[in-house]
Amino acid sequence: MSKSKKLDFRPNEYVVYPAHGVGQIVSVEEQEVAGISLELFVISFEKDKMTLRVPTHKATEIGMRSLSSPDVITKAMTTLKGKAKVKRAMWSRRAQEYEQKINSGDLIAIAEVVRDLHRTDDQREQSYSERQLYEAALERLTREVAAVGDGDEGVAAKQVGDVLMSRVAA
Repeated sequence: MSKSKKLDFRPNEYVVYPAHGVGQIVSVEEQEVAGISLELFVISFEKDKMTLRVPTHKATEIGMRSLSSPDVITKAMTTLKGKAKVKRAMWSRRAQEYEQKINSGDLIAIAEVVRDLHRTDDQREQSYSERQLYEAALERLTREVAAVGDGDEGVAAKQVGDVLMSRVAA
């Protein structure tokens, strides 16, 4: 990995870590691990009360990325408006695919999970595992929409909810 690649992220910048969602880089620090000096990004996930240290030279390799552009947010919202595409595979296989999409860090893939698992009042109730996956995807989507927008998760949640409800009305 080239030296220039690790400098893509700076302290106080919001980033997306695939397995945890949106976090903020608090600092870049040197730490000695097993006798080797490593430069690490210290990322804080405020909502989860978690701090993660990621080696700077591995950041892009593991999929850490900057927040999505407003264009990608628009594309994700368009994805939400689409018709749910539920495969006829066994639930365990679909659940695994949904989990992979959520942990990919790809906003469009996360929007697909929200779209596919969203239920209206007149549809059958979700199972516990469906609801868990849906809520995880919805939270990741909402947090990134909020971070790209004005930072207000309430406003972002309303935006996403409105898009989902407009799909039902159509």
